[in-house]
Amino acid sequence: MSRTAVAGNFIFLLLLFSSGAVAIGFPLEPLEDEKAQIERFQQYLRIQTAHPNPDYAGAVSFLSSQARSIGLKILTLEFTPGKPLLLLSWTGSDPFLPSILLNSHVDSVPADPSHWIHPPFSAYRDSDGRIFARGAQDDKSIAIQYLEALRNLKGRGFSPLRSIHVSLVPDEEIGGADGHEKFVASQEFRMLNVGFVLDEGQASPTDEFRVFYADRLPWSLIVNAVGAPGHGSKMYDGSAAENLVECVEAIVRFRDSQFDLVKAGIRAGSEVISVNPVYLKAGTPTPTGFVMNMQPSEAEAGFDVRLPPTESIDILRKRINEEWAPISRNMTYQLTQKGPSRDVTGRPLVTPTNASNPWWSVFKQAISASGGKLGKPEILSSTTDARFMRQMGIPTLGFSPMTNTPILLHDHNEFLKDTVFLNGIKVYENLISALSSFHSDVVV
Repeated sequence: MSRTAVAGNFIFLLLLFSSGAVAIGFPLEPLEDEKAQIERFQQYLRIQTAHPNPDYAGAVSFLSSQARSIGLKILTLEFTPGKPLLLLSWTGSDPFLPSILLNSHVDSVPADPSHWIHPPFSAYRDSDGRIFARGAQDDKSIAIQYLEALRNLKGRGFSPLRSIHVSLVPDEEIGGADGHEKFVASQEFRMLNVGFVLDEGQASPTDEFRVFYADRLPWSLIVNAVGAPGHGSKMYDGSAAENLVECVEAIVRFRDSQFDLVKAGIRAGSEVISVNPVYLKAGTPTPTGFVMNMQPSEAEAGFDVRLPPTESIDILRKRINEEWAPISRNMTYQLTQKGPSRDVTGRPLVTPTNASNPWWSVFKQAISASGGKLGKPEILSSTTDARFMRQMGIPTLGFSPMTNTPILLHDHNEFLKDTVFLNGIKVYENLISALSSFHSDVVV
């Protein structure tokens, strides 16, 4: 390319930045060999970070070496001993503008090798390009895609206007209390001046990318029933087991009514309240089982409860008091909140996906520039670290660039195709360059 052409391109980019336009047209051909990118992904997958004993030290060592090779600043934080949080940074040309944060969790759920066709920490790549490993989708892929995208952008001389940070955090799979929750409450986080966050999303079985603007809120419900004990042959009203069964039946009817809305296509699964049983406890134990001729005086059941962020917990509590566990049937309950439900201003934990949020427009344009299509914005059925950022009032989208991929998070034989992984790097190149080049002081 001639010097005149190079100068012309530079002036064009300079005008884009100074006018507030979004620079999303960088060439997307990766500078690094694709085989090397896949191998680095496999290396990370082979580090055993599943609970209950995740190898955080091994993961941080590997990720730090990758960040060092890219030229990123490295800071290791440890809010809880033995649970390091790795923070990587690329300082922008205007570090006073709110920064971009890319988040990914290091830990994963356990995997039972007996149910896998390939060992879950082997990162085996088959002839179809499927890479089998625990964490392939949830969510080690996006950590490496972030880093490879930053490597490519650095390699082609890109200079971000806003600072870019990558947080690689522990303990998301067990609630995030010792990870992101402590991170967002720290002075170190406040100093980042974060304006927008990308966190994990989910695979899409179609050719449209999925994007999530909220998570359902997690609660736990424990119901206790009491009643007079009696001989196993005796029939009488008001036993503990009978009271608990009536409770479970009432909850099942409510669950069915919510599920019917999903089956009818009226609501998405993430837009209804789910109440799912997770344990039952009753009976008098013996060394070999239970006493079989005695009705117990106490019985207990536990439920996983998930609410869309705009639903009122008070309405659900009223239903529990009146229908599910009324005191008139000798029942008590504990309804426990497992994380924030409102942001610092008292608003629901929702990121706008309309014109009121300028980041949304930048995000959409970048996806389009990468050749991708976006599906309708969704509420995530489960819960991620994104809730802690939204609690701080920071716009946060859940996004994982995986199209035409079965949803296998927490499932046996979790995999990600190599072509999907490589395309995700290109998508993140567009996203990171666009978001970090967004020239506006407006934040929501």
